[in-house]
Amino acid sequence: MLDLLRNLFPGKPANPAIATVEIYTWQTCPYCIRAKLLLNWKQAAFTEYKIDGDEAARATMATRANGRRSVPQIFINGTHIGGCDELHALNREGKLDPMLSVAAVD
Repeated sequence: MLDLLRNLFPGKPANPAIATVEIYTWQTCPYCIRAKLLLNWKQAAFTEYKIDGDEAARATMATRANGRRSVPQIFINGTHIGGCDELHALNREGKLDPMLSVAAVD
């Protein structure tokens, strides 16, 4: 499916994203799918934590996300940016690409 969408909407040239991106998801969540599509379109590598039915993982996510228990929850370089709506808002505002191009400072 992703290959089909990439062929229909080729997007931008490869983004050498060097940021650390993490996303907590449920397999069938439409907002999770939408967020992952945008990250894939941006060619941003990400670590996906599938937390379907895993209350311990959801509790970990909620702790990291300041109590938010809905999915997806997205982190860029360890900073919580929110969910799907916030990710797309960052993209509309032109703020997502710079975030994806900056490595985490250790």
